[in-house]
Amino acid sequence: MMKKIAAVVAAATAIGFATVAHAEAFDTAVGELDVSMTATLATDYIWRGQSQTAGAGAVQGSLDIAHESGLYIGAWASNVDAETFGGADVEYDYYAGFGGDITPEIGYDLQWATYTYPKGVNSVDEVIGSLSLYGFNVGAKYAYDPSSSLYGFVDYGFELPYGLGLGLHYGFTDTKDPLDGVRSDETYSDWAVSIGKPILGVDVSLMYSDTDLDEVCGDWYGKDDYCDANFTLAVSKSF
Repeated sequence: MMKKIAAVVAAATAIGFATVAHAEAFDTAVGELDVSMTATLATDYIWRGQSQTAGAGAVQGSLDIAHESGLYIGAWASNVDAETFGGADVEYDYYAGFGGDITPEIGYDLQWATYTYPKGVNSVDEVIGSLSLYGFNVGAKYAYDPSSSLYGFVDYGFELPYGLGLGLHYGFTDTKDPLDGVRSDETYSDWAVSIGKPILGVDVSLMYSDTDLDEVCGDWYGKDDYCDANFTLAVSKSF
């Protein structure tokens, strides 16, 4: 169960390159706790098909603590483009949730998350629900502060020969309120294909991602190419 919870947390926080860490279990007075950490170097930070680092590299890390009951908390961080995020050059995400197994092949997860940008744009709060079944992970994220938007997603992952893993992703965003005051009622899709393999003790991943955002991308980021097709290479280490 702990591994499935960690996988859901990874998918919820950073699409494509979050890696499930090797959890270290500790017996405590309140039950067993699993603690896991990851460190990632990537050629870009892609969020829903959009670059958050203006095409520059990203340094990312996470810490997760899960209780045997299914409760968990965690934090994730990455550098971001300061010009895009109102002067903030780092993003800090904090989340808490509850997940578990219904059957060996079906699991669920409920989560609250906040995405913060110190000395930059306002933080964003989100509630997330997902269901994992037979290799699929289907869910929705509802951002309610400072503006509202609904994001639905479907992920599918499976193993290939030679220790390779293949992941497929599709997401659909409906911005209920104006996004940063620019435009309201915008809808768009993003999709990605990723392949990964453990090599010499690290997890190496390559992702192709794209969106159907056109001129609105320039309104949001100042440049249209932030939402274009992109290949992202990442190397992650679990501790």
